[in-house]
Amino acid sequence: MRSEPLAWPPVSAQAASLLEEAADLLVLHRDFAAAVERCEAGCDSLGTGTGHGPESSAAEVKCSLCVVGIQALAEMNRWREVLSWVLQYYHVPEHLPPKVLELCFLLYSKVGEPQVMLEVGSSWLRDQANRSLPEYGSLLELYLVHVLLPLGRFEGAEELVRGCEVFDSQQQLAFLGTIGESRCQWARQEEMRSAAEEQQDEATESVLGGLSLCCLYSSFIISSALSQKLLTTLTLLRRALRSMSSHFYLLPYKKMLLATFLLYLVVVRLDPASPTSLPFIYKLVQLFRQAWAAVFSPLHRPPIQD
Repeated sequence: MRSEPLAWPPVSAQAASLLEEAADLLVLHRDFAAAVERCEAGCDSLGTGTGHGPESSAAEVKCSLCVVGIQALAEMNRWREVLSWVLQYYHVPEHLPPKVLELCFLLYSKVGEPQVMLEVGSSWLRDQANRSLPEYGSLLELYLVHVLLPLGRFEGAEELVRGCEVFDSQQQLAFLGTIGESRCQWARQEEMRSAAEEQQDEATESVLGGLSLCCLYSSFIISSALSQKLLTTLTLLRRALRSMSSHFYLLPYKKMLLATFLLYLVVVRLDPASPTSLPFIYKLVQLFRQAWAAVFSPLHRPPIQD
């Protein structure tokens, strides 16, 4: 026997048709961008005045459209847009359907960003209207396991469990035991992390100390090499000066002085290209005789030939 199709209102029928297209694009054709477009068009066709209670057929269609849209955005690795994309149709976290909130908890926990759902989940769980929903207990458990405990919010988790009227005493004890185990595991991980950081710091200090010693040793070697090289250079320079001085001492002092004086007269005072240089040569000879007589003593005066 074939079941009769559901009689949707005109607006809901249009949204339901878009929902069917979006589901086909998501599952069969794997066209995620087109699926998101169909979901957005379906949510826009329902308008902002649609109720969010579970008794509303329009609310069910809207929730299904958001579920398909979340899956399509996640497939395109656009998970960062999921929460803002959903809230543009529900406006406040308290109005999110349980199925949509559940998907958001699981999605942001899977990608390692549970802090995104911290305030959203707290607002939804504090709402009095949501406390009467049958999914409240399961969503509270998801919030504890996938949001509060991974973030180390153990005190807030204990307060939430003790103040929850949905859980009986056994369930509360079970959840408090889970919170205690998570607290101990968190403390062990913190100790291991701090120990690893201390070991890394010690290794870094030892490496830096070794590098400092190497640098000091290298500086000492370089300075020693420079000092040895400088000492060798000074020794050679001293030997060269000693050799030059001894060579100068071997030269006749008086002859060297006379040669220097004659060179000065020829280079500075006498210009061979000048017409007046010939008369000056005679004067130069007389000056040379006078210098010769003044320099050399009468006992050692050599003969002078004109």
